[in-house]
Amino acid sequence: MARFDLSQYETVEQRHARAIAQHPDLRVEMINHTTSEDRQRGEHVVECRVYLNAGDQALGLFKASEWAFERDGGNGPNATSALENALTSALGRALRWALGGSKGPSREEMEKVERGVPTPAKNAPEGFLEAIAAVETLGGLKALWADAVAGGFQNDVMAAVTQRKGELNVDA
Repeated sequence: MARFDLSQYETVEQRHARAIAQHPDLRVEMINHTTSEDRQRGEHVVECRVYLNAGDQALGLFKASEWAFERDGGNGPNATSALENALTSALGRALRWALGGSKGPSREEMEKVERGVPTPAKNAPEGFLEAIAAVETLGGLKALWADAVAGGFQNDVMAAVTQRKGELNVDA
């Protein structure tokens, strides 16, 4: 039995339709960040950027950006459509933030929770920890942390970020 009522969550399709109704010139950019190594493991990493109009898109001023990670296989949608599922997840979350953080997670995300599908953690890419150690500003460190969160490897780098933050505060 579900711990929550799925009918209380809008689908990504409903959220997208609502966004277009509010912003008729809405633009969405999907970026596949999947590396060849990711693909060999059957993993997909994607980003979705939402622009409220063509002018913002031309200037690169997205209203919201979100990432998603999916793995091929299993009994659900990822058995045949993991990449598409990742794109839908990223779109749903990006639209949520572009619309002011409205309505919480999408129904599709809550269905994953109901099925008990975890989002696996990833290891930091080669050279990432070295980049943290070499960063010279808190702003640069925050940008690396955002990359770690978006890439799903924040657990792997948390100690390095915390240590470097302390070092930068001392040196400031």
